[in-house]
Amino acid sequence: QVQLVESGGGLVQAGGSLRLSCAASGHTASNFGWGWFRQSPGKEREFLATVRSSGDRPYYADPVKGRFTISRDNDKNSVYLQMNSLKPEDTAIYYCAVSSWGTSRSEGNYHYWGQGTQVTVSS
Repeated sequence: QVQLVESGGGLVQAGGSLRLSCAASGHTASNFGWGWFRQSPGKEREFLATVRSSGDRPYYADPVKGRFTISRDNDKNSVYLQMNSLKPEDTAIYYCAVSSWGTSRSEGNYHYWGQGTQVTVSS
């Protein structure tokens, strides 16, 4: 069983930056995939980025490509999401997730989820 805890959310002005962290407890194998998603009120959960446990081959959704960076720290068993040039439309609850099937853009392929952290971007 894997438990995930996100942190780092908060209120930031448009154009600002935030770094989200997600710490995992429990065994996460080297072939696991790690992902970040977000959900805004009234909208479906949206894929943002995914990366292998090794930290290579990151993949990003178009809305965040070039602004967000996903990274891994194996020693801390954590994944991070560096968010730059934030926009009001980035306001959402952000979730990290782990898939025992590797990287994926589909939330249905993720087996473990964190509780989410709120990010609010003011204009």
